[in-house]
Amino acid sequence: MVKKNFLVDMDGVLVHGKNMVPGADKFIQSLRDDDRKFAILTNNSKYTSRDLAHMLNKAGLKIDEDLLFTSAMATAEFLANQKPGGTAFVIGEVGLTSAIHNAGFIQTSINPDFVVLGETFSYNLDQITKATQLISKGARFIATNPDPSGPSESGIVPATGAMAALIEKVTGKSAFFVGKPNPLMMRTALNHYDMHSEETFMIGDRMDTDVLSGISGGMETILVLSGSTRREEIDKYPYHPKYVFDSVADIDIHSLG
Repeated sequence: MVKKNFLVDMDGVLVHGKNMVPGADKFIQSLRDDDRKFAILTNNSKYTSRDLAHMLNKAGLKIDEDLLFTSAMATAEFLANQKPGGTAFVIGEVGLTSAIHNAGFIQTSINPDFVVLGETFSYNLDQITKATQLISKGARFIATNPDPSGPSESGIVPATGAMAALIEKVTGKSAFFVGKPNPLMMRTALNHYDMHSEETFMIGDRMDTDVLSGISGGMETILVLSGSTRREEIDKYPYHPKYVFDSVADIDIHSLG
């Protein structure tokens, strides 16, 4: 029997903010002990994979940076496939700007091919205004993910989806979102790690992003209830995950194949 691979969402599955979900370290170790191929996915585009590996390490999870795949990385690969060596006006943090730079793009505000929107610690109105002007003049509008809000220590804050909606309203142009639930991110990650969809589980805590993108990407899905989705909410959706567990600590990988 073929040993299944695992794509694992990060926030709400392995960590809550800076704290590890209890038992997540043992789950990751079980994947290593059984020689399972796995990678950690996140819609968060703020941080580089190296930054995220450091954050996970501080939380008690030993994850190499090459096992972390972000919506910023998926966006950079998408842009490179669309127009190799192109230009982009980028709104985002180092996780996004460095990924786009590494993909061979020039970042400029002068007639760019693309406007790329990601998460930031503080959205700048001048940058948003510039983005609307460039998109109105013909730049293609790309966003890392559609999440309208994100968590902070003081409460929820506007995120990429909310800012994209503002720009869409002003310009009348729709954004193309690369991150979950777009199955493009799943397929990009599968290709990046040389995995096949029929041999891979997607583990996440959200029905509307993780499970949906996993199913759309042709994978079997596992929902954990340690994050956003509650058990009573599952039946609200027209699709269901293959398995439901309280957390990754309850997953016996040997019983899954």
